[in-house]
Amino acid sequence: MKYIDDKGKLKIIKHLKRIEGQVRGLQKMVENDTYCIDIITQTSAVKQSLSSVEDVLMENHLGHCVHHQISSGQASKATEEVLKVYKLKRK
Repeated sequence: MKYIDDKGKLKIIKHLKRIEGQVRGLQKMVENDTYCIDIITQTSAVKQSLSSVEDVLMENHLGHCVHHQISSGQASKATEEVLKVYKLKRK
C-alpha cells in the first residue's frame, strides 16, 4: 500500500527543502551572533513549516489510510491513531 500519494509527497518534499534552508540559515545566524529576537523569529518560521508538513501528512492519512482501515474493519485502529496524533499536536 502506498502511504503518501504523489501530490502529497511533492508538497512534503517542497516543505522539507524549505525547512532545510531555514535551519541552515538559523545556524548561520547563531554563528554570526545575530540578535536573539531575530533568531527566535526564524525558529518560529521553521515550526510553522513543520506544522505544514504535519498538516499534509494528516490530510493524506485521513483521506487514504483511515479510509482503508475503516473499510477493512479496523475502525478502532484508525480512531486510536488519530487520537494519538491529536494528543501529540496538543503538546
